[in-house]
Amino acid sequence: MFRKPIVALAVAALAAAGAVTAATGSFGAAAAPFAAGVEDEGADCAVPALPDQGSLPTEARLPDPFKRLDGTRISTQADWRCRRTEIKKLAEKFVYGEKPAKPSSVTGTVSRTGISVNVSHNGRNSSFSASVDAPSGNGPFPVVVVLGGFGADTAAIKAAGAAVVSYDPYAVGREGTPRNNKQGAFYSIYGNTSSTGLLVAWAWGVSRIIDVLESAGGSVLRADATGVTGCSRFGKGAFVVGAFDQRIALTMPIESGTAGVPILRGVPGEGAQSLSSAYGEQPWFGDAFGSFTGSPTRLPVDTHETVAMIAPRGLFVMDNPHIANLGPRSASVAALGGAEVYRALGAGPNITYWSDVADGTHCASRSEWRTPLQQNIQKFLLGTGNATGTIRMHSKATGNLAEWRTWTTPTLGSGPASSAPPSSQPPSSAPPPSSPPPVPGGCGAAVSLNQWNGGFVATVRVTAGASAVNGWNVALTLPSGATVSNSWNTTASGTSGAVRFANVSYNGRLAAGQNTEFGFQGTGTAGTLTPACTAS
Repeated sequence: MFRKPIVALAVAALAAAGAVTAATGSFGAAAAPFAAGVEDEGADCAVPALPDQGSLPTEARLPDPFKRLDGTRISTQADWRCRRTEIKKLAEKFVYGEKPAKPSSVTGTVSRTGISVNVSHNGRNSSFSASVDAPSGNGPFPVVVVLGGFGADTAAIKAAGAAVVSYDPYAVGREGTPRNNKQGAFYSIYGNTSSTGLLVAWAWGVSRIIDVLESAGGSVLRADATGVTGCSRFGKGAFVVGAFDQRIALTMPIESGTAGVPILRGVPGEGAQSLSSAYGEQPWFGDAFGSFTGSPTRLPVDTHETVAMIAPRGLFVMDNPHIANLGPRSASVAALGGAEVYRALGAGPNITYWSDVADGTHCASRSEWRTPLQQNIQKFLLGTGNATGTIRMHSKATGNLAEWRTWTTPTLGSGPASSAPPSSQPPSSAPPPSSPPPVPGGCGAAVSLNQWNGGFVATVRVTAGASAVNGWNVALTLPSGATVSNSWNTTASGTSGAVRFANVSYNGRLAAGQNTEFGFQGTGTAGTLTPACTAS
């Protein structure tokens, strides 16, 4: 799929932005607040036995990221550490293959021009290297690891004050090899018949680079302020790198396509590269995924949970809505699903998904990404910004999370981790819409908003009152300048001013107290919306 792409285009856009000042002095030694100090914070978590492949049920909707393997749901933010570990183990077993822990010996060197990595484990050895292009000044500098190289765009990241580490994934996991004879530094250590796919092998390589940066003491490059990016197949890799190493402060996958961000359950219905095609093209997936290429609904995990593995760290997903083969609608659903975990953790501002771009060229440099890109690098790597992330989907590739989930998002407490089942109180959605007041009959409506400069997405929850309803209408008034551009799970009347939304055939009947959701995307500023529901 899309061979030999131009990579690291995210950072290339910085050069044209012109608003980021190169850093020439020394960066502080304090750790970036968004990165963890270890590769895997949940390595000590006790994980119940994972399900066997033969016992997996079919589930068309996305798995509940808040539901533990024992069937209970997490109730505090501290519970996420070990729930994330369960997701990681499921993803390794059924999708990507295992990412081994740090080998017994990782050594190397760091300079302003290069990094060398030497690995020894169980009597086997391998090595690889990466080039470094550091800004002028004394450092130590934040780092952006670019999968696949990016040539003339070196000046773009340097202009932001970060060093560029050009990493060749093929040195660690080579494409064009059969699954029973995988090649590269990873497979030299773990065997050429390892069931681990290339994406995790590439992630392992970046983790070993960070190991060397840590052991070097940070005099040149900072291991605690590291970002990663790449486009197309290297976007797949960047996504997995960020998910599997919690020392990565900022993950920036671009147009990653199947095996990247798009939900695996959504790929078959969108016209994206098929799962079987992606599995067969290269050994990107782990070997075990071959059993699911025709039945992704049997997977106990999906990529919205891979997104969630990155939380609460920085994530900026850049996508192309004009190429269906990339699965942009499914990618937006993954982002929306993962964003629910970000919000439950109080980290909603740390995720951005952006597919609202005009140019459909694969891996092109896009002006629309310049400002959010600057903001993400400043916030997560330089520590000089606090911009809020946004979900900005193009109208032709707008995903609808409500169609893909049966679970709601809990309000997680701030107390210690608990293994006890949560309260029997029904969880609320995050970000929580204002709950409609109880009504003796009829219906109520509440709206939650995700707004950005020039647009917004509204999610409206309709709840039946004390009696069942056979249909509903929701009326609200948009402020001047705001218009409806797209809607889902509803029939919309009007695009500005006083607008109305009615049920469609499958969501009009609600039992007493039952709720359903619809949504719409708009331009302009939504302000405060006050919906009014009428049962029909």
